Formats: sequence, structure tokens, C-alpha cells
Amino acid sequence: MSVRYKLYQDNRAESPTRGKWYARAVYNQKPKTLNQLALKIQENVSMKKADVKAVLDEMVGVLKEWLQDSNRVKIEGLGSFKIGLKTKPADTAKDFSASKHVVGARVNFLPEIEVDPTTGARIKSLLMGLEVEETYPNDVDKDGDEEEP
Repeated sequence: MSVRYKLYQDNRAESPTRGKWYARAVYNQKPKTLNQLALKIQENVSMKKADVKAVLDEMVGVLKEWLQDSNRVKIEGLGSFKIGLKTKPADTAKDFSASKHVVGARVNFLPEIEVDPTTGARIKSLLMGLEVEETYPNDVDKDGDEEEP
């Protein structure tokens, strides 16, 4: 298993890195679903898919409820979730109104951090052991025959 990537060249006219090459992760066409997650978990535990799915469905509901009640939620081995707000400024604290100044919300996720036993480096647990490889086929000419932007 590895995360695949494709090469892209920076072609932005005013970019100081114009002409340089970068990798971008390439994803499978369809995202994995909660049902597929339940099936995969069923392979590793003594529960049926329907039971696993019921627990996951309930977890999503409880997660939403807790986040919307101003809680941070930590799932050990995964990370922490919390709600973040996007607001417009008010001239004074007295002038601030949620209905006028809160213009958006988002879910912030902070992956759990582990210490790599071999290097002592702090690594996001979801990235421990990550391998990357170039996607195939890649339509980039690496021999330098392509024209400059």
C-alpha cells in the first residue's frame, strides 16, 4: 500500500517557482463509504457488518451532537475534532452580534501525534509507515524534452 502521486509543473506567470515540478497526491475515483468501512472492520472483529455500521452511524451522530455543543472530541488513535468559526470584525465588543458577524463554521481535525521509536520524531499517527510512489502511467516527460512554460 502506498499513496500515489502525479507530477505537476508550476506554470503561474508571477510565481518565483515557475517551471519547477511538484508532486500531488492522486486519489481513487470514488471515496470509501461508511458501509465499506463497516465491511472492512467486520473482517477484523467478531461483529457483523450491520452491528459495526450501527455503531459507526451512532458515532457520527454523537460526534455531531458533541461538536455542536461546543465540545472537543478526541478519538484515541485517530485525533481530535472541534468546531472553528469564521467571523467578520466588529468595531467594539458591544457591537458584536453572532447573526451579523459569524459568517461561517468548519470542523477542525488534529491528527493524533506519536513518537517514532526509531528516530524519536513526532509523527501524525495516521502517517506512520506511509509510503509514496509515482502513479502509473504518468504523462510527464522526465527526459527534459518538454518545452519551458
